[in-house]
Amino acid sequence: MFEILVLYYSNSGSIKKMAQYVAMGINGVSGVTARVRTVPKISAVNKKTEPEIPSAGTPYATAQDLKDCVGLALGSPTRFGNMAAPLKYFIDGLSNDWLKGSLEGKPAAVFTSAGSLHGGHESTLISMLFPLLHHGMIVVGIPYSESELSKTRSGGTPYGASHFAGANNDLPVTDDEKKLCIALGKRLAKTSLKLN
Repeated sequence: MFEILVLYYSNSGSIKKMAQYVAMGINGVSGVTARVRTVPKISAVNKKTEPEIPSAGTPYATAQDLKDCVGLALGSPTRFGNMAAPLKYFIDGLSNDWLKGSLEGKPAAVFTSAGSLHGGHESTLISMLFPLLHHGMIVVGIPYSESELSKTRSGGTPYGASHFAGANNDLPVTDDEKKLCIALGKRLAKTSLKLN
């Protein structure tokens, strides 16, 4: 059984919910299973703020999780049109993996959530793709054959799944957004199987 890593950072819970839907899509494909991991918060003053192991919930990711998996789904809230610092901090620590090419040739997909409809969904997804491309990963997006991509009035892009959370982060993931997350997970899983 191949594993695909669903790696995310979630502050208000929207990205965590999306990660569950992406994992559902992955788990819906025979021969693969999702390994769900998160990253700890970081401090703006560069001091340790979280324990090495979370007391509850999703385990923290390690570089070994990336090596073990045949694909990667990466999720982050939008921070001024960019990925959140805790996820970038984790990715910035993968220089040894970059030097060894341990992610090269593996498929990857991205997903995000923002508080406004025009708050940088697409720029965040693209910013998340840059380091993945540097690692030699193969990008998987959402094709327009997924009908929700054309009819959604909330989140959803061809670059990856997205969610409009509202200014107070009080809007739940819509049915269209959920279907696009699941579709992204399935596409990533099927691509991973074809490459392995």
